[in-house]
Amino acid sequence: MGANNSSKTPVFDENEDVNFNHFEILRAIGKGSFGKVCIVQKKDTKKMYAMKYMNKQVCVERNEVRNVFKELHVMQSLEHPFLVNLWYSFQDEEDMFMVVDLLLGGDLRYHLQQNMCFSEDSVKLFICELALALEYLKNQNIIHRDIKPDNILLDEQGHAHVTDFNIAALVNNDMKITTVAGTKPYMAPEMFSPRGQVSYSFAVDWWSLGITAYELLKGRRPYRIHSNTGANDIMELFRTATVTYPSSWSMEMVSLLHKFIEPNPEDRFCKLSDIQNFPYFADVNWDAALQKQLAPDFTPTKDRLNCDPTFELEEMILESKPLHKKKKRLAKKGKEMGKAQSEQNGHLQQHLESVEKDFMIFNREKIIREHNEMQEQLTVAQTNEMQGQLMVAQTNEMQEQLTVAQTNEMQGQLMVAQTNEMQGQLTVAQTNEMQEQLTVAQTIDEEEDGRNNNLITQ
Repeated sequence: MGANNSSKTPVFDENEDVNFNHFEILRAIGKGSFGKVCIVQKKDTKKMYAMKYMNKQVCVERNEVRNVFKELHVMQSLEHPFLVNLWYSFQDEEDMFMVVDLLLGGDLRYHLQQNMCFSEDSVKLFICELALALEYLKNQNIIHRDIKPDNILLDEQGHAHVTDFNIAALVNNDMKITTVAGTKPYMAPEMFSPRGQVSYSFAVDWWSLGITAYELLKGRRPYRIHSNTGANDIMELFRTATVTYPSSWSMEMVSLLHKFIEPNPEDRFCKLSDIQNFPYFADVNWDAALQKQLAPDFTPTKDRLNCDPTFELEEMILESKPLHKKKKRLAKKGKEMGKAQSEQNGHLQQHLESVEKDFMIFNREKIIREHNEMQEQLTVAQTNEMQGQLMVAQTNEMQEQLTVAQTNEMQGQLMVAQTNEMQGQLTVAQTNEMQEQLTVAQTIDEEEDGRNNNLITQ
């Protein structure tokens, strides 16, 4: 499916919106009810991603546009080590595209279909990682509503990641959800209440986690519920059926699953602290778990892709509009646009134009780059401010030192002047005193001489 690699790395304008031409299509790896997934490589950075693409017309005809837009809205606000994170979203005339983290370990459904029986240690780590993801979603006011093996992807090391936010619900504070959505075998009892009485919150995701953990350990679910099982039959099953646990499972794991598969949401484990305080997890370093530093017991094979190989054959042979032929198809479509639009159903065309107008373009790479640039500018500004403050402080210190020096110098000069003045005054006083004494002495001598002369005369 992929084109030949160019020896020269293309350079794209970083201000340009990311589009289909920025990626090289490598191979198909999955499909959903109205979307398909392939491995792609971004041509300028050489980074690998998974690209999900959904045909606009199919989405309109199946009334799925709202769910696609909601999924985009939810994923644009999320980023977590145990989620499949969105990197780019864009569109063209035919499709809507979502480019996300590439996880080559396959989904847990694929491994179950390969008759994989997961060890208790593997499932314990999955529970830790998925609990961290669910707690993060809860803090973001998001109920996933479709936790199941199909929507848990593994990376190459075996760490678990939640994907598919197509039916996720946004809630506010203590708000309860009253609409029913999910996959029946994994839906909590409170979601099957009679019409008008449905009311549930975050606890439904933790029930689904418990059902998933049970299935990973045993290879089948604890309740025999299928997509065509009626709601009344399901409620009766919850009331009468007894969940059995193999004797080979540890008592700690059984006790934990009891806490998850608890019909009453008020008594169910439904937050991270419930698990962290549970004795079974006393040996878990949660900081290390969040950093993916705990080694998984199960590591997916690297010898082949962990997905159904028929996906690529369907894309190449059976798909009427294969992705790798999109450029030629769109070029041809452009020439025939006038004729096509005249033949296009007016109502459908109106919906397609609305999709094109309302679609949300997203570029996490650009957001990160702009954030880093702002951080760099902030750092420079803070550095300049600190340098300015330092210069002001140094200037003030120098001025203070100069003032002190000048004051000392002036005081010294004053003391010298005062000393000189005092010495001058002292010299004058001494001179006057000596002159006075000399005058007195001279007077005495003259008087003495006068008396002597009188005696001689006599």
